[in-house]
Amino acid sequence: MNLRLNSEFGTLKAVLMHRPGKEIDRLTPYNKEYLLFDDVPYLEALQREHDAFSNLIKESTGAQVYQLREMLIRVLYDQQILLGLMRESLARSGMVHLAEDILERYSTAECAGILTAGLKVHELRRKLPKLNAGELMEFAFVISPCPNLYFQRDPMALTPGGIIFSSMRMEGRQREADLLRTIFENYPDFKGRINKLYPVEGHDTPPSIEGGDVIILSQKAIAIGNSERTHEKAIYHAAKALLAEGTVERVYEVHLPQKRQYMHLDTVFTVLDENLVLTYPDAMNSVLQTSLYTLKENNGDKIHIKREVLKESLLTVLEREIPHLEILHTADGNPDYAMREQWFDGANVFAIGPRRVISYNRNIHTNRALRNMGVEVLEIPSSELSRGLGGPRCMTMPISRARV
Repeated sequence: MNLRLNSEFGTLKAVLMHRPGKEIDRLTPYNKEYLLFDDVPYLEALQREHDAFSNLIKESTGAQVYQLREMLIRVLYDQQILLGLMRESLARSGMVHLAEDILERYSTAECAGILTAGLKVHELRRKLPKLNAGELMEFAFVISPCPNLYFQRDPMALTPGGIIFSSMRMEGRQREADLLRTIFENYPDFKGRINKLYPVEGHDTPPSIEGGDVIILSQKAIAIGNSERTHEKAIYHAAKALLAEGTVERVYEVHLPQKRQYMHLDTVFTVLDENLVLTYPDAMNSVLQTSLYTLKENNGDKIHIKREVLKESLLTVLEREIPHLEILHTADGNPDYAMREQWFDGANVFAIGPRRVISYNRNIHTNRALRNMGVEVLEIPSSELSRGLGGPRCMTMPISRARV
């Protein structure tokens, strides 16, 4: 499998997803903000909706759906990898010294559950009755949960030139990126097939970048959102690596307002076909600046890139990169419905093929507008999935698509 993608809409062949688990049940009205949620979903209903989503992908495309939990368990059979991840996860609570004890008493599958759903002092005490938890209270987390893990788009991004491994802006999500990178570097299907573009070797604390900010405009151009989650220094390093690799010729830095509703670039627009983009109109008008990175000089060791601030709108950039561009606005431009459906990620549909998308059933006005443009819209239930404030694109990490 060639771990590169050259479009956002080529027919889907393989995708990575994570079925929500016990980590969701860790959310309470008191810790939800800390764990980056606005609400407390109902796990069983969330799982039913997620199962409907992954089943629809299999039935409609025949694509292979990789499940994160199964892949993680497979990788963790290597005790050194498991010990390393466990130590990193315990470091945040100052309990690294417990790593070996945990590995002795929990199975590999249980350890995978701990790394995703966390571990509390009183739970660990069942296996370690003599546990000295120091100043930690009984219901404190020794390892925090990862309830955002079902949003698989954010921990990395596949591009025409290779893989960008995310450095997550919020500390509560960094372990997600660590898990994904460990899986991709060690899972048999992927091991040895990775061209890592980011983070740069030797950067111990790389600037933040998240996969939801990376959109493939064409085989030669990438857009990366400068958002509340992605730093301009990370965009510079990612652009340099992409341009040095040679497949991509242009990297656009799109400056987004630092607001929750524009968290990532893929909440502003998504590419559905070689000439069709779905966008939230207010967001398109809110983009204040776009910059362009291109290669200036590449003589092997010495790579120089240039950054040019463009005196034109994002729309103009898209029109130049996507010939004969058609733009469809969420809710067909009706401001009230667009605002309402954008809150539930109306622009964040998942393209499973050219003009073929999966969308939340609740975004009825956007779905109708898509169908009127000749797009096949497959709908999934969304009462609980949408509570995490991420759409179908957010929940999927395409690993392989048909080349376009």
